[in-house]
Amino acid sequence: MSTPSSHLQLNFQGQLRHFLTIEGLSRELLTELLDTADSFLEVGERAVKKVPLLRGKTVCNVFFENSTRTRTTFELAAKRLSADVLNLNIQTSSTSKGETLYDTLRNLEAMAADMFVVRHGDSGAAHFIAGHVCPDVAIINAGDGNHAHPTQAMLDMLTIRRHRGDFTKLSVAIVGDILHSRVARSNMQALQTLGCPDIRVIAPRTLLPAGIDQYGVRVFNDLRVGLRDVDVVIMLRLQKERMQSGLLPSEGEYYRLYGLTRETLALAKPDALVMHPGPINRGVEIESEVADGAQSVILNQVTYGIAVRMAVMSMAMTGQNAQRQHNQEILLAEQARKSGQETPACD
Repeated sequence: MSTPSSHLQLNFQGQLRHFLTIEGLSRELLTELLDTADSFLEVGERAVKKVPLLRGKTVCNVFFENSTRTRTTFELAAKRLSADVLNLNIQTSSTSKGETLYDTLRNLEAMAADMFVVRHGDSGAAHFIAGHVCPDVAIINAGDGNHAHPTQAMLDMLTIRRHRGDFTKLSVAIVGDILHSRVARSNMQALQTLGCPDIRVIAPRTLLPAGIDQYGVRVFNDLRVGLRDVDVVIMLRLQKERMQSGLLPSEGEYYRLYGLTRETLALAKPDALVMHPGPINRGVEIESEVADGAQSVILNQVTYGIAVRMAVMSMAMTGQNAQRQHNQEILLAEQARKSGQETPACD
């Protein structure tokens, strides 16, 4: 189904040109992204960890929120694609002096960057930038408010596919602060698009958003019931900086009811994967023995994240280049028509 987001994200051929959200993207496109990321995993094992796909391009990391881990993986991904990378320190930028997002965007455009990787505390910020940026610049959403974190979702999907294979045979549980989690929203959309038949969300009622049913999930308020026989457990970080007081009695009470321990993990399938987007709050969301245990693929997620971000960047730049060439051809044809020099069609 076509959505406003998909129209903004895709070029005239249906190729990715911005990556803002999972919503509206097809299973075929998500599978292509995963396949491309799979091919890039080999690059990280080489002595020289570079390919020339973005040589001569400039990628600007524009982080209005702190996230050393995400920014670093985007930077490493861009450099492995041979791009030049500019990291904008928002804490010392003009935005702290009253400059608007629109003003910042215009100044970044003047630097002739080819791609902006944007992380912002306001939901919809990446869409705003994609809608107002000059047409030749690709926008990658590195997380916006509570709305979306599409590259995290795709690295999670790559982790699941590499360790469990076919999505259509899996049961996946997402546990924790669903209400404030952009990771949860993007993961639910990705799992639904890739055909996962049993998506479960497990959380206290106070940490569930309105309209959760639209994601095709089953809701559980009891961790022990929700974890039974699942193949994958995705734990979420407790979003303390986004929570208003009163949603939880205490971190200790949350851990008692919703923390993943060896005891509660035993309710899932014996070989169930344990995942977490990081950073981990040990003893709040998850027991250290589980986070570091044999079923944990948390460090694998970090490795796969570089490959996924390489795939997103390379695909978006390819889509932008094709769109740019298409626009130029249309412009030339229009100029020829206006000047009366258009070549007559042959019979």
